[in-house]
Amino acid sequence: MPVRQRSREYAAQMLFQWEMRHESAAKIESSFWKHTSASQIVQKFANQLFEGAVGQSESIDALLAKHSDDWELGRIPAIDRAILRLAVWELRGEGTPPKVAITQAVDLAKIYSAETSFGFINAVLDSIAKEQQAAAAKKG
Repeated sequence: MPVRQRSREYAAQMLFQWEMRHESAAKIESSFWKHTSASQIVQKFANQLFEGAVGQSESIDALLAKHSDDWELGRIPAIDRAILRLAVWELRGEGTPPKVAITQAVDLAKIYSAETSFGFINAVLDSIAKEQQAAAAKKG
């Protein structure tokens, strides 16, 4: 599995643990890497993704609530929230093309979530990406 894809998988797992355990990001990372074997490159990128999503979780959650079409954030399964937070953090950054962030999130949902979750995740992320593109076009 490619480095960035594996890193996203680990970051989503850490985000899920962060929400379930209510511990600091540093404590989640420390515990996670004690039980998971990965190269330094994978760990570094996974930590960057995880820390970024945790650091912006409030604003990410507000954006998710806005684009989740009548779904309260608390009703979205925890693993789906983790995947969405990760993807939104990447969408808001400048290093990952939107199509890649969305595709990777959909792939994670197909592995870790309910059978129909990937469609919901795709729709939410597509809506956010379109809003960001429209905002960027206005500025540019």
